[in-house]
Amino acid sequence: MIKPVILWTDALVFLLVVVVLAFALYARNKEHLRAPWRQVVRSRMAVASLVVLSAYTVTGLLDSMHFRAALPETAGQQEIQYSGEVLSVLDTLLGPVRTQVEKSYSAPFATHLYTRESVTTAEGEVVRIFPRLEFGGAHLADPALKGADIAARSAIAAAQALAATVALYLLVGLLLARRRRRPLPAVLGELARGATDIPWRTALLAFLLIALVVTLLANLASVYHVLGTDKVGQDVLYQSVKSIRTGLVIGTLTTLVMLPFAVFLGMMAGYFRGWVDDVIQYLYTTLNSIPGVLLIAAAVLMMQVYMANHPELFETMAERADLRLLFLCLILGVTSWTGLCRLLRGETLKLRELDYVQAARAFGVSRATILVRHLLPNLLHLVLIAVVIDFSGLVLAEAVLSYVGVGVDPTTLSWGNMINGARLEMAREPMVWWSLLAAFTFMFTLVLAANLFSDAVRDAFDPRLRR
Repeated sequence: MIKPVILWTDALVFLLVVVVLAFALYARNKEHLRAPWRQVVRSRMAVASLVVLSAYTVTGLLDSMHFRAALPETAGQQEIQYSGEVLSVLDTLLGPVRTQVEKSYSAPFATHLYTRESVTTAEGEVVRIFPRLEFGGAHLADPALKGADIAARSAIAAAQALAATVALYLLVGLLLARRRRRPLPAVLGELARGATDIPWRTALLAFLLIALVVTLLANLASVYHVLGTDKVGQDVLYQSVKSIRTGLVIGTLTTLVMLPFAVFLGMMAGYFRGWVDDVIQYLYTTLNSIPGVLLIAAAVLMMQVYMANHPELFETMAERADLRLLFLCLILGVTSWTGLCRLLRGETLKLRELDYVQAARAFGVSRATILVRHLLPNLLHLVLIAVVIDFSGLVLAEAVLSYVGVGVDPTTLSWGNMINGARLEMAREPMVWWSLLAAFTFMFTLVLAANLFSDAVRDAFDPRLRR
């Protein structure tokens, strides 16, 4: 028995998914919207990046389905009691990776603790040794067999990843053969040679790489701490995977807050000019003159005081941490719309003087119609390019803000909190390096894929670069 829990960020994330799907259905019948995206998916780099981003997105969505499990029933209990711990579907899938907590630090794939402990032998002698881990490598009778066990499990994982990729290869070939009404062997040959308009071979190779990583983790993480453990013995791989949702929420929901300010104020400033332009310019110039970190820190601290004075508003700790995450998205959106607004203002000043806008004004078309039907479609490429490019910057901004202590709640797993904790671990002896490396690798992969995909989107939507 479970009780579904819908956090604020969960609702907004799935609302964003619905909006994206609705836009995809709308653009499906509009050739002027389909043509740029068709160019995007014909780029090998864009397709490979899209596969990586899809894997991150699926992970984030699974981590956005929250629930509370029912507590065991006791004698005389009248109603079902639920646990105060809020879990997600991803927590259920990760299974032992979440629950297998060691005593303290352990290195990746280690079978012993990272530091020595004093142990009394059967003879009464006190010795300093590296104790065996409670979970990592506990299935091995002899730790010396670790290498052979990892190799065997890796071979199984490689076979599973290859089988999944072959199945997807056959499925894609079957769908293309039915769509094109051609023999299946001929279509499979084109896929293998990379002779299709859409680089399906690149997509399949990227899927193979991701499937290999997933199957390796599935086969190894249940018996080893693949990326080691932190100071309190929690699995670093679990922290890194759970941080994906935080990064995606920061990058996407902040954009939702930023776009209305940037688009409408930028268009109004450029089209109406005069005192409207002056007021909007004074607004974003004043906002830019305030140091962003100080403004964010002040807003977050005020939010912390409010939450501390009203604990009755939060049923669980997860709801409290989620509200701070949502508020951080809001304040980041309020402080990051000025650059796009200035860009759209300059472009609107140019577009308002073109012939088709002047003709619309001469025929008495209303200003609202001109803004929505004539100017906005011609500014859409700038908006899309800015959104995709700003996504990676916002992910990095969360890491920086958490590092200085004004980011997400300390109980929220994020790459910024991992890096903030790793700065002290790097200074200890022996050095604990795996937490920093894990956070850096996951964040670097997401940001790199987003940047490569944004380059393809820019090339496709910028009219000056269209082929």
